[in-house]
Amino acid sequence: MPEDLGAQVRSEIFKRKMSQKELAEMVGISNAYLSDIIRGRKDGPKAQEHIKHIRKILSI
Repeated sequence: MPEDLGAQVRSEIFKRKMSQKELAEMVGISNAYLSDIIRGRKDGPKAQEHIKHIRKILSI
């Protein structure tokens, strides 16, 4: 996940007063895996699918 997208995700989570864990549950992945995606450590095809889902949930 590009750094700016990671920042957008963190910003949206904060604005919505939700936790990263709650977002992970909505996406259906672990909090640790979500953290890796946000930090850009995971960027394979499966992670790209999750990024699309995250964008849809957060409307970004």
